[in-house]
Amino acid sequence: MIELILVGFVFVTAIALPILLLWRFGAAAWPWHALAAIAALAIGFSPGTALLDSVPGTFLYGFAIGFLMVWGVGGLFVHRGGEKRAANPA
Repeated sequence: MIELILVGFVFVTAIALPILLLWRFGAAAWPWHALAAIAALAIGFSPGTALLDSVPGTFLYGFAIGFLMVWGVGGLFVHRGGEKRAANPA
């Protein structure tokens, strides 16, 4: 049961943390987010290593893939509009 709770915590954190960071700080330049999404796909499709055969390694791979994919795809859809708005002349 504790393993199931730990798995849920790791993967919810991997999804919630980039969403929180995007909400708080906004998106960076779009090439960085595209590179993060490509890195997540590269990690996901790469052949497994000895680290992947252990439980902490599986958590690490899952966290990295989830974080990078949400950060990458989320940053491509979130844009910073505050800096580009012109001041409203009153």
